[in-house]
Amino acid sequence: MTPATLKRFDVSGPRYTSYPTADRFVEAFGSDDYAQALRQRRMGTSARALPLSLYVHVPFCESLCYFCACNKIVTKHHERADEYLRYLAREVDLQVAQLGRGALVSQLHLGGGTPTFLDDAGLGRLMDILRSAFVLAPDGEYSIEIDPRTIDEGRLARLAELGFNRLSFGVQDFDPAVQKAVHRIQPAAQVFDLMAAARRLGFASVNVDLIYGLPKQTAASFDRTLAQICELRPDRIALYAYAHLPERFKPQRRIEAAELPDAATKVDMLSRSIAALTAAGYVYIGMDHFALPTDALAIAKRQGRLHRNFQGYSTQPDCDLVALGVSAIGRVGATYSQNAKTLEEYYDLLDQGRLPVVRGLALSRDDVLRRSVIMALMCQGQVNFESIALAHLIDFRRHFAAELEALEPLAAQGLVTLGEHEIDVTPTGWFFVRAIAMVFDRYLQADRNRTRFSRII
Repeated sequence: MTPATLKRFDVSGPRYTSYPTADRFVEAFGSDDYAQALRQRRMGTSARALPLSLYVHVPFCESLCYFCACNKIVTKHHERADEYLRYLAREVDLQVAQLGRGALVSQLHLGGGTPTFLDDAGLGRLMDILRSAFVLAPDGEYSIEIDPRTIDEGRLARLAELGFNRLSFGVQDFDPAVQKAVHRIQPAAQVFDLMAAARRLGFASVNVDLIYGLPKQTAASFDRTLAQICELRPDRIALYAYAHLPERFKPQRRIEAAELPDAATKVDMLSRSIAALTAAGYVYIGMDHFALPTDALAIAKRQGRLHRNFQGYSTQPDCDLVALGVSAIGRVGATYSQNAKTLEEYYDLLDQGRLPVVRGLALSRDDVLRRSVIMALMCQGQVNFESIALAHLIDFRRHFAAELEALEPLAAQGLVTLGEHEIDVTPTGWFFVRAIAMVFDRYLQADRNRTRFSRII
């Protein structure tokens, strides 16, 4: 792994939390189509045999982080959460009317925004809503994203009581100058105290989010943050590259472009981050993710059981994902769907008694085939030609002749090995697995306008 290799692949591309990617969703797919997908799952014995995954989007935040590209609503009026929960309960009822009550759930993730914008009573009410409609498996993974500024040990204890067993702390950077530049002041001591509390309370896994490429960051300053993170010793680390797109995300217009590190510095930061985290004993999972060898994610990678959904890498089986809340994206069967992106439209559709889906996609046979190949690359690092051929009734080499030819330069650069019966991602190739997967993206090959995607590095 060299800076030169990193620089060579510093291009834009999808993250492949789905295939086709969300930018391919169409408004022709709406609430009726989604309702049909739910009914089909209810009637299908094979689908019902698999547990569900749930995602709930809580859009509210108390303060604005300038780097943020999430769908959020900045407000200090916590009473708005009460109204939101009322509408969320309506959506759950509409989903259950089609899906059936009592479906087993093995994975739940609360994202945002800031889910801990909800007070303890609100979080309890949300979990009551979910438990009234679904059965949460006793051995499931139940996670919540946390802004450390909104929580203390007492609230962590309440989360444990509610059934959450995994936490994700938004840290981004410990450097005070960087925190000031992105309008997110949170002392390192606060995060260390919360981590100690989470350990005492017995949470199974704690993730920390970091971002490199933020204003005021230098390679040396980020080294200091990494040293503190290694001391903190979270079970998982998500290391994201900041994508500065002020024309798309208004909060980013408050960031001074002149204060951003240049491309060479960002590459240096990534190279040094990989070295520091692997030296500290973390396993590189793929994409932006690292985990301790004892964490379930690292174990799943060793055993070839990694999966991928809209929340990133997962240890859960490749199951349907029911998404709840404004802008939430889900997958049921061979369909993807997304809810309305504004509260006004979300509430209006629910007032009409309609599921708030405003766009989505029904996958074609080719979409399903290519999804299988891309997810095999992203999760297992290997594509077995025979297993794909048997599952999809194709001749792999003939069907993907152009793609196999396009992989040859990547093989020459040591990112993949092309065997007679399989494609294998090399240890170096894992760091650029998005570039490898992009070769099989039919939509991307037909449309070279990739500026809408984040950069791989």
